[in-house]
Amino acid sequence: MATEQMVIVGGGLAGATAAKTLRAEGFEGPITLAAAEPRIPYLRPPLSKEFLLGKEGDDALHVVPEQWYADNGVDLLLSTPVASLDVEGHAVALADGTSLPYAKLLLATGARPRRLPLKGMEFEGVTTFRTFEDSARLRSLLQGGGHRVVMVGSGWIGMELAAAARSYNNHVTLLGLEDLPLSTAVGPVLGAYFRRIHEEQGVNFLLPASAAAIEGKNGRVSAVRTNTDVSLPADLVVIAVGVAPDTALAEAAGLTIRNGILVDASLHTSASDVFAAGDVANALHPFTGEHHRSEHWANALNGGKVAARSMLGQESVLDAVPYFYTDQFSLSMEYSGFPSLATGLEPKIRGSLDDGSFIAFWLTDDHRVAAGMSVNQRRVQKAIKALITGRGRVDESRLLDPAVPLEELVSGQAGHTS
Repeated sequence: MATEQMVIVGGGLAGATAAKTLRAEGFEGPITLAAAEPRIPYLRPPLSKEFLLGKEGDDALHVVPEQWYADNGVDLLLSTPVASLDVEGHAVALADGTSLPYAKLLLATGARPRRLPLKGMEFEGVTTFRTFEDSARLRSLLQGGGHRVVMVGSGWIGMELAAAARSYNNHVTLLGLEDLPLSTAVGPVLGAYFRRIHEEQGVNFLLPASAAAIEGKNGRVSAVRTNTDVSLPADLVVIAVGVAPDTALAEAAGLTIRNGILVDASLHTSASDVFAAGDVANALHPFTGEHHRSEHWANALNGGKVAARSMLGQESVLDAVPYFYTDQFSLSMEYSGFPSLATGLEPKIRGSLDDGSFIAFWLTDDHRVAAGMSVNQRRVQKAIKALITGRGRVDESRLLDPAVPLEELVSGQAGHTS
């Protein structure tokens, strides 16, 4: 190869973490990070939580301070989309026509928000939600309160945005395709719990229902008409119906695509010297033997580290237990586990939903922990992850007894692994 340059495409958490890890592991050669967005790499979770609520400023979002890139010799190219990838020639072409050769390449292109094929999406006051600019604009609109907000989407982001909008004293109506919010992710019992928390704070739900048309006057949104023919007056409409992995660059280059860029446990793609991490990567997980694509920050953080070490030729695999968190009103939730293993299982509750402090466990038929969700409980996720990775059978009665320390169950797993 003509160069030993490492090139990273994508300016999110995975890309920035990979650059940081390359330097931490002793790589002294050139590193170029090409980011399509105009801002230095930032964290996305606070955009729908602390930053949106005005509890954190811009600086708190940065993966590393801006000066770090110059101090560590990382060439950070902002507002610089990559137009094409030549896997045979080991080069990427930037949008301005510049060719950038690489020895190893990381694709961390993330995901794009899904848009609805509706007339009226162009009206002022209608927005999707993904970027810093989206969050900053939405915060400025919500802060004054008194607006009629229609939230389209009953997943994690939709629920977080609904909580933020209501916290600013706006009138909020949430639409979703589920009978209960979040029920696809956590089941009806916990979906009903989250709905109750929101309703107690004044959020209105119209479920199941979807937006059939967006109406406006003089170029500005005025209402959302649902598929049930209900007209909801609206000053602001937020579309939060999920994201799709941004695979266009990889697909055009002939990489294997399957619900994202298909990679092995070390994050190698089907092309030599090309790796993928973060939202865009569908990675083989050693624990399940299945491919998983995760859109949560822990996956981007861990994936960036693994990809960097793999780029350096080190043995490294992405074997962390998937993890994410949410904050909605006074509710703080953390979840660790494998959704594919928990699918179809009814959660078992340790503690009380009525008390607002509990742990939900998803147990397989042979009494092994597939996933665990803690609500308003601190410092329990380490033990939950250990129960999952230990693969041992657990005594359900003791698991669900708040008087039994989780650490005691972890240490007892060794005798119940058969």
